[in-house]
Amino acid sequence: MESTIATLPSQTVSEKLDFRRILPIFVIVLVDLLGLTIIIPLMPLYATAFGAAPLLIGLLGASYPVMQFIGAPFLGRLSDRVGRKPVLLVSQMGTFIGFLILGFANSLWLLFLSRILDGLSGANISTAQAAISDSTTEKTRTQGLGLIGAAFGIGFILGPIIAFLSLSASGNNYHVPAFVAAGFSLISILLTWFWFEETLPQELRHAQAKKPPFTIRAMLEALRHPAVGFLLLLMFAQQIAFGGFEQLLALFTLNRLGLNASGNAILFVFVGLLVVAVQGGLIGRWSRKYGERKLILAGLAALAIGLTLTALTPRQPMPSYSKARLEQELRASGTFRTHENPTTQNLKIELPDDTHKGWLGLGWLLVAMVPAAIGGGILQPSINSLITQKARKDEVGGLLGISAAFLSGANAVAPLIGGVIFQALGSTAPFLAGGMLMAVLLAIAIARIRP
Repeated sequence: MESTIATLPSQTVSEKLDFRRILPIFVIVLVDLLGLTIIIPLMPLYATAFGAAPLLIGLLGASYPVMQFIGAPFLGRLSDRVGRKPVLLVSQMGTFIGFLILGFANSLWLLFLSRILDGLSGANISTAQAAISDSTTEKTRTQGLGLIGAAFGIGFILGPIIAFLSLSASGNNYHVPAFVAAGFSLISILLTWFWFEETLPQELRHAQAKKPPFTIRAMLEALRHPAVGFLLLLMFAQQIAFGGFEQLLALFTLNRLGLNASGNAILFVFVGLLVVAVQGGLIGRWSRKYGERKLILAGLAALAIGLTLTALTPRQPMPSYSKARLEQELRASGTFRTHENPTTQNLKIELPDDTHKGWLGLGWLLVAMVPAAIGGGILQPSINSLITQKARKDEVGGLLGISAAFLSGANAVAPLIGGVIFQALGSTAPFLAGGMLMAVLLAIAIARIRP
């Protein structure tokens, strides 16, 4: 009894998150994410301006997660050996150079080089998560890691707004947001250099160096895990649908509604607000009230409805739309010059005509995006939470790492599959396919995920 009472003060202290230690990591991640989220709404249209077809745009979208899937595990292991700060700085510098290349790009291959370089150095977030793990206890780790999710949410709201403002100020010059993103990346480097303090003690680096490397075999064994194998497959499949939605949304709105980069930036703000509302406050309340199983089923149903409704969006540009003006904007950012006069013959995405303009198309899409964003916001944290409940304590870390790997793999595959379907069957087909996939998974999940 005496020993229990004696330990109560230390337990009380350990249950409180030390915000002073976490704040630098949170700010650095947020500033770093602003650079990424500034260019997300821009990339498909940037590639379109260089005459890229949907399949090639899908390859461009896949290049970053593929390179991140290759580079992040190695940089993560390196951070266990040399510390978090050096790896964080190196990865941030790679991101900074990638944004500069994007800003100076005058051909499609430079867009690919930019995303490949950024992906290979893309250990920013994973290293920051490791630093938070170093700085928290078991009691406070979930809360600390939750701040990374909050930084993502804030970044996905502010980034598109900054993209919209920079495009408006520059007359829709697609190069300018890339330089703005590089500026935020440079700020994150300076914050890491001067403010961030190393979180991994020297004595722990030698012990961490003995960890076995990440292997494909570990992923296959995890899929055979009786309790969580299906959940890992579900994580992969739902991200193919939702990741394809995110990657192809700009091309879809260009084709159906004639939205330019500024218009798409505002749409991404809308999606970001919905996801932040779900992941920032509602999901905790819903989880306590309904449990993870019901949340997963509801997320699959909502995403199926949202993707199907998105696919059925009427092809109607807004009243202010001008096809000639949009073509001119795309010409200004690409290389549509065969002789002395600009031409749009290389434009592979069909733009809507100036006839039959109105608000129905945009209004329909905004309604459709509500269940799509809510479903996408629910699924990932709910699936991971259920994985932690069904796995042994000594398995949790490894299984969550494999879950993250499946997520990255899905982010790489989604734009490739979506790009092929988009090019072969039209702009609505990828979203219809995603909605059907979610409906099938819902039926399977009802039987496989037991209360």
